[in-house]
Amino acid sequence: MKNFPKITAVETLAAGAGWRNYHFLKISTDAGITGWSEFDEDFGNPGISAVIATLAPRLIGQPVGDHERLYNILLMALKPATVGISAQALGAIENALLDAKAKALEVPCHQLLGGAVRDKVRVYWSHCGTWRISRKPWYEPQIDHVDGVKALAREVRDRGFPALKTNVYTYAPDGAPVGWAPGFGLPFDPGLNVGHKLIDGLREHLGVLRDAAGPDVGILLDLNFNAKPEGYIKIIRALADIDLFWVELDLLNADALADIRRAANMPVASCETLTRPGSFVPFLAKQAVDVAIIDLLWNGAWQSAKVAAMADAHDINVAPHNFYGHLATMMNLHFAAATPNLRIMETDIDRLAWDSELFTHEPEIVDGHMIVPDRPGWGTEPDEAALKRYPPNTLPNTLGLVTFGRNAD
Repeated sequence: MKNFPKITAVETLAAGAGWRNYHFLKISTDAGITGWSEFDEDFGNPGISAVIATLAPRLIGQPVGDHERLYNILLMALKPATVGISAQALGAIENALLDAKAKALEVPCHQLLGGAVRDKVRVYWSHCGTWRISRKPWYEPQIDHVDGVKALAREVRDRGFPALKTNVYTYAPDGAPVGWAPGFGLPFDPGLNVGHKLIDGLREHLGVLRDAAGPDVGILLDLNFNAKPEGYIKIIRALADIDLFWVELDLLNADALADIRRAANMPVASCETLTRPGSFVPFLAKQAVDVAIIDLLWNGAWQSAKVAAMADAHDINVAPHNFYGHLATMMNLHFAAATPNLRIMETDIDRLAWDSELFTHEPEIVDGHMIVPDRPGWGTEPDEAALKRYPPNTLPNTLGLVTFGRNAD
């Protein structure tokens, strides 16, 4: 049995990423091999770094190859709080261990997950319009009018992407896009009510995308946490004549989600906010989704592979949740490459101007597919000198949805 390098240090790093920060875990070893992972601490999940720091002493001196044993040692240390922020800390640690192990074996990480079943992965353009409309001034060209949305949809088509995903937008009388995200308090409506004016505006937005992108580009609609079951069903039924790739929503009640799926006339995707394999069981057993979305950063790639296997046993495909930095994208790419029951992979094409500086390699996309690298580990890692050039924001604007907030009903 190979003697794997032993852990000598565990540290977290961060870099400013415009409206948020990028967060990284670095595991150093006595062989000079470094394991890296990316995690997210700004978008509704603060405290992961603190959990990692608390667990770090238990990792010192341990071999990086024993990631399942180490995961369970740390899991026992976190009883009885083994989901949520604690689970995300475990996911970050597991992912960095896998990177170090793969580098020690001189193989790409997908080999640790069973080996690649595909050498390129179909990807969709996520947050299509959202970043340029509602994350000003970080993404160019910025969009202030429906004509910019049309131009972006044509860009998706012309660059060969098979699908795009939009959030909920309507249009003001002057053609300005207006976002709707009450699940995030924009506008503030804790009742999460859905009215006809919103639905009419959403139909207009989807029509704009369809007309500009053409019939061959799939359109995914992300409803997030923005409604109750009654509202989700109202929206879905009102969109019955629109050929959507899938409708995506966040709901933690498996029975309610199963009811929505039975009422829907289009594929339903969900589960991206779940942590640890057991949390997925009721959603899979109740056939509550057509596509189970897995956040690899939150769960860890090894645990995510377990979820994918469970989903496959229920004849359900999976899709990664991925809206982070380039390291996260490469991590998800290795998972997608090794997962037989993959539907499609999410990725953000609009990037910050300095994203390319922060990583040793960027994802390679050709004709709407991301090429699977054969470099050891995840195939990229942060450039520490570059991270220092972009210090983290002390009070990041975790939403930055500058054009969200006008009540559409």
